[in-house]
Parts: sequence; structure tokens; C-alpha cells
Amino acid sequence: MFARILTRRVVAGAYDACSGAALVGAGAFALSQDAAAARSWPKDWDPSKETVAILGTGWASTTLLQNIDSDKYNIVLVSPRNYFLFTPLLPSCAVGTVDIRSIMQPVRFITRGMSRDVLFVEGECTDIDPAKNTISIKSSADIQAGVTKQTLRYDYLIVGVGAETATFGTPGVKENALFLKDVDDVRKIRTHLLDCLEAASFPGQPEAEVERLLHMVVVGGGPTGVEYAAELHDFLHESVGKWYPKVSDKFRITLVGHAPHLLTGFSDDLIKYSEQTFAANHVDFLGRTAVTKVTPTAIEVEHESKDASTGKIVKTPETIPAGLVVWAAGNAVRPVVADLIRKLPKNLQTSKRGLVIDDWMMVKGARGSIFALGDCTATRWAPTAQVASEQAVFLAKQLSRLHDVKTERDAFIAEGKGSVEDFVHQQMEPFVYVSIHHCAVLKLTCGLLLHRRYHHKGSLAYVGGEKAVADLPGIHLSGESTFYFWRLAYLNEVFSFRNRVLVGLDWVKCRLFGRDIGRE
Repeated sequence: MFARILTRRVVAGAYDACSGAALVGAGAFALSQDAAAARSWPKDWDPSKETVAILGTGWASTTLLQNIDSDKYNIVLVSPRNYFLFTPLLPSCAVGTVDIRSIMQPVRFITRGMSRDVLFVEGECTDIDPAKNTISIKSSADIQAGVTKQTLRYDYLIVGVGAETATFGTPGVKENALFLKDVDDVRKIRTHLLDCLEAASFPGQPEAEVERLLHMVVVGGGPTGVEYAAELHDFLHESVGKWYPKVSDKFRITLVGHAPHLLTGFSDDLIKYSEQTFAANHVDFLGRTAVTKVTPTAIEVEHESKDASTGKIVKTPETIPAGLVVWAAGNAVRPVVADLIRKLPKNLQTSKRGLVIDDWMMVKGARGSIFALGDCTATRWAPTAQVASEQAVFLAKQLSRLHDVKTERDAFIAEGKGSVEDFVHQQMEPFVYVSIHHCAVLKLTCGLLLHRRYHHKGSLAYVGGEKAVADLPGIHLSGESTFYFWRLAYLNEVFSFRNRVLVGLDWVKCRLFGRDIGRE
């Protein structure tokens, strides 16, 4: 046992040392990059060029912005937030393991380095008119300015606004539960979590009320819900026990999921490992359970089970007292997307999950002028950051190609052969799914170019206690060593060198000094 503990500490120490050295080098490189950007100035808009309008600053839109050739188009970027957010680390931010600003990258840091000036508008797109090729924008500024609304024209529109958290019409969710989607959500969760701890520590608090306040419920058995429950477990054992010793034994975590198992997209052996780890960490999992109502002090649920004698599904209601409810259960379309769907042909827009697109990322029924990426779409691909990013890289290349064949495209339309949509379908290749194994076979046998294909690289999830699972093509990993792989993989995927430095330093600070439990 001693040898195991010693080995673990040596590995952790080596990891921190390597991280620190890497961060110093990354920081020096980032400074040189910033200096290079400051010495250049982007070119002005070119009225002779077509305009691409991009909605959103999430994974899809930001990756597209990174890869699009701004020499070929004038670019407008519209979003209510002026930063990109590395959402996989939001659960870590919600308990103070990572500072929220460490996973934010200001949009202007990106646009400043582009060859042509990008018009960024911090505002919400309230309406899309596919007939007039215009978008209506409302300013997101809290102050009252002279102009707060504007209408802009586009030649091509890319919708990458993501999705809202789905409540499934459950009463009380919006009023009494907290979401885990954005910066404000993280701050609300941290404040509420500390409120529960301080209220439970208040002199004379009844025992039953202490138990309720310290019961944390997470709804959603997917990666977000699982990782937040795991981070809560670490927060309990590494921080609550130290700073709130009188109430720490009352702290409970319950994960509620409608599916029978956690992480249903992962392999069976990793699902089993995750559930065993949760059980060992005393994190309760209620599978086959639907939340029917959320109140300020509890959640009401229905447990589904099969009657052994009749074979029928039996629903058993229960009220579960809770101090904090974090809702991480599914996606729903945003109002602007729902409104656009209503304006397009009903026989082509047939899904309630989002915009129906073809294999070229074009919105069906929009005649080739509107593209959509990521969570706001209804496709056969998983709604993940990985898919959204690869779609964006594909679309950037497609837009570049559309510019290069503008003469042929305009002639095609002028001769009445069809729309931009028809031209793209005939002249360009689609975005298709190919597994890593299949890619290797194709390269060996056919020498095919696969830059336009989606390569699934695998899925990762943190399950608490410095353990993680990795469902990679052809291999399944789990345990403490996978935790370091999970961290290094996330550090590699964080948007910029600047963010890598900040996140790495946050991990080092957390290990050396613990989490900051002060109220903001």
C-alpha cells in the first residue's frame, strides 16, 4: 500500500513538474505570438467580395473562424458573448478546481490575427430572413446606447449558436434548478454551493435541514453530469472535510438519469467501471428515474421498474430533499433556430431537434445560402465538440472552394441549371463519417485524401478520485493513469497557449494550496 501511495505521489509530482516546464515554454511562445500580432494590422473590408456572417462563438463557429480564409470573404461575427469557452472544463470551474477565466478566450484575440478585418458584433441574433438574406441583431450591452438594433445583409450565413439545456417541460426546472452551460451558470452554482455549506453550518440549524442543504443532486447521466458529480466528490473529500469538518459527514451526492446506466455512449466495460467507481466513492446513481418536478427544497421523481409477475412497467413516485439541483440533461433548440425552421419548407425541415442539414452542412430549404454546424442541427452525428470542430474545418475548405469557382458557380445559376445548393451537390464532395480504422485501410489501399471526413477520436470522462475513462478507437482505458491522460488531452485541446498556461497553473495551484472557497 505504501509503495502504491509513494508511486502515485511521484507520478503526480513528475506530472506537475513537466506541466510547469511545458507551461513556461508555452507562455514564452504565446508572448511571441502576441507580439507578432501587434506588429501587423488586418486589411480593410473589400466591397467586391461576398460576406459571410457567422452566428455564435462556440466550438463550431470559433473553429470556422480559425480556418476560414479571410482574404476571400468579408466576415461578420455575431454573438452575445465576446469569448470562446472551453466547455469540457466547466464542471471543474464549478467547484473551483479551475478558474473560469482560464478557459475563456476573447474573440478579439482571434480576429486580431486574421489577414482581413472581421466585424465582431456583441449582440443576439433575433431574426433570420432567408428570403432577403438578412439577420436582425439586438445589442447585448447592459448600458443604454443610441443604437441597440441593427439589420445586416449576408451572402452566406453560418448558424452555430449551439443549443439550450432541455427541460422537457418539467415544472420548476427553470425556476429552481441550475444549468451548466456558460460562465454565469458556473458562478451561480459556486455561489449556491457555498450558500448551502454556510447555511448548514449556521448555529441551531435542525439536523433534517442540514441533511437537505448538503444533499447535492445532479440530473443527467451523460459526460457533463458525470463529470460534475465527480468534481463534487473531489470537492467533498479535499475541501469540505478540511474547511467544514462539523458538517462534512452529512454531504451527499446523487446523480439522476433516465437511462439505466451512466455514460451510455461509452463501451460496456467503461460503463461498469464508472458505476463501480461512483459506488466506491459513495455517489448514488438513480437510473431509470424521471424527474417530474423541481421545487426550491426538493425534486419529485418517478422510478421505473418492471413488475416480475405481469411484466408491466411500474412507476414509483418519490420526493427527494435537495439543497442544490444541477440540471445537465439534454439539448433544446434556441428561439432563433426554431423561428428559422418555421420559415423553411416543412417537408424539408422535419425535426424538432434542430436544423436539418445535408452532408455539405447546408440547411435544407435555404437554397444554399445558409449553413449550420454543431448542436443547433439535427444530424446523424453526435452533438459533441469534436463533431462540431471537424464540421467547421470541412465547411471552411468548402467556402474557400466556392470562392475559387465563383465564375463557374455564377454561370451555373445564370443558365438556370439550379441554385448554389445544386451546384455544391454536383461539384463538391460531402462530409462523411469514417472511423480511425477505416481511415488507415483507405490510406493503405487507395491513398484517398480524408481531410473532409469526420474521424471519431474517442470520448473521455472524469469519474472522480483522480480516475477517468477513455473510450478510444480500438482501446478502452480506465483508472488513475487515465486521469493524467484525460488532463493532458484536455490541456492539448484547450483553445490557445495562453489558456493552456492558465489551466495548467490552476491545476498546480489546486494541488499545492487547495481550492479557493471564498465567495466572489
